[in-house]
Amino acid sequence: MNAAPVIAAVDGSADSLRALDWALDAARRRAAPLRVVHVRQYAAWGQADVLVAGPPGAEGDPVLDEARGRLADHAAPPAVEYLAVEGVPGAVLPELGADAQLLVLGSRGRGGFASLLLGSNGLAAARDAECPVVVVPRPDREVHGEGPAEPGPRVVAGLHVDSPDESVLGLAFAEAALRGARLQVIAAYPWPVPTWSAPAQMVPPPIDQDAVAHETRTLAEGFLAPHRERHPEVRADAEALPGDAAGHLVAASKDADLVVVGRHRRRLLAPARMMGSVTQAVLLHAASPVAVVPPAPPQE
Repeated sequence: MNAAPVIAAVDGSADSLRALDWALDAARRRAAPLRVVHVRQYAAWGQADVLVAGPPGAEGDPVLDEARGRLADHAAPPAVEYLAVEGVPGAVLPELGADAQLLVLGSRGRGGFASLLLGSNGLAAARDAECPVVVVPRPDREVHGEGPAEPGPRVVAGLHVDSPDESVLGLAFAEAALRGARLQVIAAYPWPVPTWSAPAQMVPPPIDQDAVAHETRTLAEGFLAPHRERHPEVRADAEALPGDAAGHLVAASKDADLVVVGRHRRRLLAPARMMGSVTQAVLLHAASPVAVVPPAPPQE
């Protein structure tokens, strides 16, 4: 049993209760404790740098009472802890994820505008938490395109062959192993490649697309090799696809168990934590739960 918990953030909304169900299943698969957290937001004029979180106070919290009642109808993981804190959820939740295996929350909470596809707390947690963050979407999301080529459980992972992150592939293989699922790894390459010969004139690129696709797939297979050795029970299929990575990942999310994507590494000229456009698009539009994985710490 891994002592690090799976954290479910709840606020009484239907979205957070769906996230609680997902977190319960994840904790059971890992034989890990489940920590159910309700962040009670203080007055809007409060400053996050003055008060981030108050002491635990789970007694008499109706949101946690509702969570207890929901879990009472299910087989529980090895241990369940209930925690109530006070503060700004967007600041508190990433801090709580510092000692967690996963932080799980719904795509929307009680606040904000009903038309939003992703709430600010989910965005902040996915951007700032030290652990992987799983955002569970509403069940009515639709994606266009054909369904999976074959039935059965499936985990999808995005792979950027120019700057691969081992943490993304590590979580994707681990999730596939836990679920007895096939792993579909999508490595997109830019196509068509524009070549400008004069202002406002574009000519076809002198590049062989088959060669680009082959090189992309070869690189992807190389990055998958050590993970296949660690998880020989996982069937992992690498696909090299032309064009928009976000579009391919969103389309692949149809009937998937999970989509795993990475978060931007910090760079010298961009030291702040941030998410790339592909990750944001997948969070906004994927039909399946999405795991956003922080980058692996730099090796010294």
